[in-house]
Amino acid sequence: MKRLLAYVATGSLLFASCTEQNLFEEKITQSSASGERSCVSMELLESKFQTDTGLKERYESIETHTRSMDGARLNSLGQIVIPVVVNVLYVEDRPFENPDLDRIQSQIDVLNEDFNATNPDVVNTPSLFAPLVADLDIQFVLEGVNRRQSNKVWWPIDAMKSSKKGGIDPTDPTEKLNIWLVPGIRDGRAYPDGYAQFPGGDPKTDGVVLRTHRFGRVGGSTGITGREVTHNVGHWMNIHDIWGLKVRTCGDDFVADTPQHNTCNIGCPAFPEYSTCPGTPIEMTMNYMDLTDDACRFMFTAGQKARARAVFAPGGPRASFAD
Repeated sequence: MKRLLAYVATGSLLFASCTEQNLFEEKITQSSASGERSCVSMELLESKFQTDTGLKERYESIETHTRSMDGARLNSLGQIVIPVVVNVLYVEDRPFENPDLDRIQSQIDVLNEDFNATNPDVVNTPSLFAPLVADLDIQFVLEGVNRRQSNKVWWPIDAMKSSKKGGIDPTDPTEKLNIWLVPGIRDGRAYPDGYAQFPGGDPKTDGVVLRTHRFGRVGGSTGITGREVTHNVGHWMNIHDIWGLKVRTCGDDFVADTPQHNTCNIGCPAFPEYSTCPGTPIEMTMNYMDLTDDACRFMFTAGQKARARAVFAPGGPRASFAD
């Protein structure tokens, strides 16, 4: 079982970024499986602990609330409906960076399938993990699309969320999930595909950011089917990376029914992939919170469902979405 308060108390998180750095590829439709793969959301959370003195205390309180929830209370919430606003920042001569409504709706469809276990590939879940597959009973509805032309390709962290910095301000972030699409993201040392703000942060920066080429059912030779968005929306709902908080040290994701991973996985590992963590568990590489290829991750667990739904329960940081 997994312990959060010890992690908060240390004040010195070790993070999983799992990054292969390279320059931004001009073929923006190319799958990043052949370029960089990164997940820096936890690192960004720590960085905000340093600038927002109350965030660590709020985050600790959120975890206490999450642990206090039982199944009956979470199920009593019924279906949770999440209005989504997509904020598109594009460069004029790069049409792929200004997705049409069909492509945007395709991503909403992916979220609805993935968070309700209606995705066709969930049947590929190995029998070892099949009993753990969870329907989170969360519905996403496209509320609106905002577009702004820019000559900027690389966007620093959170700059895209401010009109004063050339971006787009969030729309009603306490009642809507804002998703920003940009050509490239640079956090100072890495080039992530996307990131999310965990619950408890500043509403002015709340939401999910994606490189546009990872958004929607792009398909074709890219192999991109929208699962990077699923991964980051999971973070927005307080689900951690499956490999936990430490790099290459069998970290803890605070979910009881996920096996310990050495670190993140990329590509499409053959099943079974054994961990070198204590007990040599078989890793759940097909979980949305790993970093495998889109076609090779297709499930959440019951424990992850409990974490996600807890943030929408009365007293939770996103309770306003369930009102």
